[in-house]
Amino acid sequence: MKFNNKVLLITGGTGSFGTAVLNRFVHSEMFDEIRIFSRDEKKQDDLRRQIANRKLKFYIGDVRDYSSVENAMSGVDYVFHAAALKQVPSCEFFPVEAVKTNVLGTENVLQAAINHQVHKVVVLSTDKAVYPINAMGISKAMMEKVMVAKSRYSEGTIICGTRYGNVMASRGSVIPLFVEQIKAGNNLTVTDPSMTRFMMTLEDAVDLVLFAFENANPGDMFVQKAPAATIEILAKSLIEMYGSSSDIRVIGTRHGEKLYESLLTREEKIKAEDLGDYFRIPADNRDLNYANYFSEGESDMSLVEDYHSHNTEQLDISGMKQLLMKLEFIRQDMGNLSK
Repeated sequence: MKFNNKVLLITGGTGSFGTAVLNRFVHSEMFDEIRIFSRDEKKQDDLRRQIANRKLKFYIGDVRDYSSVENAMSGVDYVFHAAALKQVPSCEFFPVEAVKTNVLGTENVLQAAINHQVHKVVVLSTDKAVYPINAMGISKAMMEKVMVAKSRYSEGTIICGTRYGNVMASRGSVIPLFVEQIKAGNNLTVTDPSMTRFMMTLEDAVDLVLFAFENANPGDMFVQKAPAATIEILAKSLIEMYGSSSDIRVIGTRHGEKLYESLLTREEKIKAEDLGDYFRIPADNRDLNYANYFSEGESDMSLVEDYHSHNTEQLDISGMKQLLMKLEFIRQDMGNLSK
């Protein structure tokens, strides 16, 4: 897909995903201008110094404030909407804040994109939106519904979404915490050893978004197939890699945590298109005349299982180590340990 002479806007662009996108594109010819939209001026200043490039433009604003979003949207061709409240415990205690950012903020971004005739928008969702049991997941599930609803009336703007699981070593995730505990000589605090999580790198997340850009119809949701591992396997893999004598200390689940995560519901799985490394979930484009569909249904629904981190490919310690070595800071640490 060619992006030459185009402008890209990344909301929440100072986060882990935004930084990964910049590392991929800032020195390429794919975009003439990349706009970073976020509310934290300190992170913007750090990023400006870290990646000194004239094609980067920084916009202070909040997705909750429509006027600031619209100001950043003028002249934009493509949007990655990554701004969100993502921490499960904090959203449990402040659920309305999650709604303001994840639901209403998404509405603002999509409406501004439509008003400015942006070509394509990809919104980033999470496995926690599938069968959600916590406020963060519920707000993201509502965000997905907003995306599909907006896509029906977006005219020249194609709006689609991606849904992915745990992004390894992203800000606030467990891998940096485990590494910090190992280096401090402490035991690793594990909530539930049998808990499973999908494992994918930030590079995988960027690939997924680009695949959506290239292949999306309005309202599509894309999911990348990914392996999973128990938290115990992850912890033991890191302990072995660092040659640590740390042990595992079980502390119990946090507010709103699930034993496993799903990327596709049973209802989605039955209609999803298998694209090899990805699933495409087409939008439900029926109208409000539900009576026309009462006689239709899926007779084999009970035979289909949702796609979750318990029934996908399970990594052992060896496989987990190989995947961990794809992380730059792990490779650097392993290099330092070998000296």
